[in-house]
Amino acid sequence: MICKQEGITEITRDEIHRMQLEKLNIVLKKEKEREGFYRDLPERLESLTDLRSLPFTTETDLARDGGRMLLCSQGEVQKVISEQTSGTTGAGKRVFYTEGDCEHTIELFMAGLGEFIYPGSITMVAMPFSGPFGLGELIAEAIRRLGAKPLSTGTGRTYGELNRILEEEQPDTYVGMPTALLSMLRMCGKGSIKRALVSGDACPQTVMKAIEEILQTRLWPHYGSREMGLGGAICCTAHDGMHMRENHCITEIIDESGNVLPDGEWGELVITTIGMEAQPLIRYRTGDWTRIIPGRCLCGSEIKRLDFVKRMDPLGSIREMDELLFEIPELVDYCVKIVDGKKEITALFTSDNGEERIRSVLEEKDIRSWNCRKVKWEDLALYPGKRVTRQ
Repeated sequence: MICKQEGITEITRDEIHRMQLEKLNIVLKKEKEREGFYRDLPERLESLTDLRSLPFTTETDLARDGGRMLLCSQGEVQKVISEQTSGTTGAGKRVFYTEGDCEHTIELFMAGLGEFIYPGSITMVAMPFSGPFGLGELIAEAIRRLGAKPLSTGTGRTYGELNRILEEEQPDTYVGMPTALLSMLRMCGKGSIKRALVSGDACPQTVMKAIEEILQTRLWPHYGSREMGLGGAICCTAHDGMHMRENHCITEIIDESGNVLPDGEWGELVITTIGMEAQPLIRYRTGDWTRIIPGRCLCGSEIKRLDFVKRMDPLGSIREMDELLFEIPELVDYCVKIVDGKKEITALFTSDNGEERIRSVLEEKDIRSWNCRKVKWEDLALYPGKRVTRQ
């Protein structure tokens, strides 16, 4: 994909560094000319190592000054995604995209999905559909361009509705969030599903293992965020990490003090989105915890790879809960209500046999308020964004 987009015949680390530095300097020059948020940064860097001397951008900066980060006119903006941030009480952060940004994302999705989606196949897209250029729409367009049929399943379906889709449409591929996929498989069975790409949320190892056991095949994890244009890193046939879109994004891993770590060490992911047209970000702290896998991939590529990713925020404890609770085979899903800092758990089971098992798990975590019941077809499948509520 990178070779085609950049008009090069071979991808080497030297070529990637040259390309990234060239694009970074183009962004810095534009920032200087527009006198926006990054106007005080140098107009040019002599090497990628010099990037480490620049200050970080935070989600608070993005929420407060996102409009000043635009490098295009308002008329060129095709999509805006707004989200309340954990660090602000006022307006949420706003991320802007041009039509070109959306096209680049479709191309990345095609590269990732093209490894296992074939002409004539049917793919269940269980991602949010929010109108033109939304995440679900971009994935569906990538599937159509591959000659396959997308099913715009979206989110917020009941288990009964999901079961009808599986029985009537017979999809062979699933694209959606990992815990939502496991929840559907445990309630409805795998049906005709043979392959799955999971994204949109961290994938706990317990959840990944359980899904792969049901499907009897390897999962295809994908990493992306709003700030990098929804698509960021994709899995290859070697299943040895997720290859970054390095012609679009420069990645760094930092420790708690902000020092850049060598490949192989775990820390916070920092991105510089040199390929974004509307709103490139420089040294943006994602709040995601991962590492860059050292060395060449088993597929032969020298493109950098991310290991599994998880959030570095208070919901990290929820990921830990995923690891613990989804080990219980009868568990379909659960939700958490946080009241005065204390967790109240509601768990849905396929049978009544799981209650004693969850009791011991929750008591071990000092959670005394919980409720278990048998799942019903009319129950709504829960998604990560709606699993946790605070009062």
